[in-house]
Amino acid sequence: MSEPPQVEPEPRWYQGVSRYQWIVLAIASAGWVFDVFEGQIFVASMNRAMDDLLGSGATPANKAFYSNIAFAAFLLGGALGGLVFGTLADRMGRRRTMTFTILMYSLFTGVTYFAQHWWDLAILRFLVAMGVGGEWAVAAAAVAEVFPPQARPAALGIFHASSVLGSYLAVAAGATVVVANWRYGFLLGLMPALLVVWVRLSMREPESWEAARRRALQDLSQKLGSFRELFGTPRLRRNTLVGTGLAAIGMATFWGVHVYGKDLVREAITARYLAEEPGAAVVLERRRAVITEHQAVIQQWEMLGMFLVTTGGGLGLLAFAPLAERTNRRRAFLFFHLGGFLIVLVTFQGVRRLVPLLIVLPLFGFLTLGMHAGYAIYFPELFPTRLRGSGGGFCFNIGRVIAAPALVLGGALQKVELNRFLTPQLLSPLRALGLVSAELTHRGKVFHLTLRTAVTLMGLLFFVGVGLLAWAPETKGKPLPE
Repeated sequence: MSEPPQVEPEPRWYQGVSRYQWIVLAIASAGWVFDVFEGQIFVASMNRAMDDLLGSGATPANKAFYSNIAFAAFLLGGALGGLVFGTLADRMGRRRTMTFTILMYSLFTGVTYFAQHWWDLAILRFLVAMGVGGEWAVAAAAVAEVFPPQARPAALGIFHASSVLGSYLAVAAGATVVVANWRYGFLLGLMPALLVVWVRLSMREPESWEAARRRALQDLSQKLGSFRELFGTPRLRRNTLVGTGLAAIGMATFWGVHVYGKDLVREAITARYLAEEPGAAVVLERRRAVITEHQAVIQQWEMLGMFLVTTGGGLGLLAFAPLAERTNRRRAFLFFHLGGFLIVLVTFQGVRRLVPLLIVLPLFGFLTLGMHAGYAIYFPELFPTRLRGSGGGFCFNIGRVIAAPALVLGGALQKVELNRFLTPQLLSPLRALGLVSAELTHRGKVFHLTLRTAVTLMGLLFFVGVGLLAWAPETKGKPLPE
């Protein structure tokens, strides 16, 4: 009997990838690493920064409110930057636009060193985010266009997962530099300006963009970077709305849920020190004094929490591409949206002690962040080359605009004095369940929603993402539209 024919094994995704393609991935990833660092350095230093900028009279609720305003300003700035630079990337090219975005976010992060008021910080976060929002759209489009089809999902997954390195840099700065002075962490944001030299020397425009530019010169109907065309046909309109909706859920849950995982560690360690102050721990002035006394240690523990969330998040980002290839894009998004809501319930309502919290935080990071890699993979597959930068930038960054009010609301929820609306008979059982907290001030006992409650309410947004998937087109196995 003849032997069965030998079946050639499937080639690995990275086989056949050229040296130049790896260079483009490295440049795009390096820009994204520092892009994320510029955002996360505020997360790492916000508690110290708000203590300084708001003064000694600020309550935890006030700090949460103004921090969320800064987050909202960051989202709005990212939206504007994504729209402006996404269009420029389609019209002027990927390389030149990437240069502008890197210089912008680097410069204004460094200038944050000089902020004197919370509104200074919010304005500068807006300007930093303009560069940040633009850089993601440009880099994602460049990687998608340069890599061959079989390598594209994995390359884009790696590109987005490189963000974890930016978060690690912010953790390191938060655990060392920020302890001495929160302003020094922002000075480190000047480093990415050096990337511009690498971009200018090593990167060239993708061939598909050059071809789209030539077509636009010959055919006026093939206009580059037109926002109007994103809504010009039913198919493009659906793709734009679905992408924008998914990004809005991702942005709102990232800044309203994911970044607060580390604060549970801070809360647990602070509670240990307050427990050593019987009878005085609930008095606001004494609480501040205890926290100030142990600030350095509390900051170190908080950065450990951020490290664990970041590590889990990085693994989630890396997991999206193989999951999306094994199943499809929609099922991968569904997994992370459902998992994100469930892990928020477990983490913020079920885990109270420090050791179990440290164990669950990596899984929390994994499930609340992993879907973000899907934006880098999915959005370039929704738009033709001549609209890819503007389409991806529109979805990713208009999503920030939609998410911004949700963050302001999340901060306001913690600031509302519940005793103005609820009776003591209602507040007592809510406090027993850990859903509200009480503080003694010069005006008497004041009740607020706890951080855990506010974040859990924000976590309900993951379900909105599940509903959006009913309209999401499946793009697995299809070539990039030209």
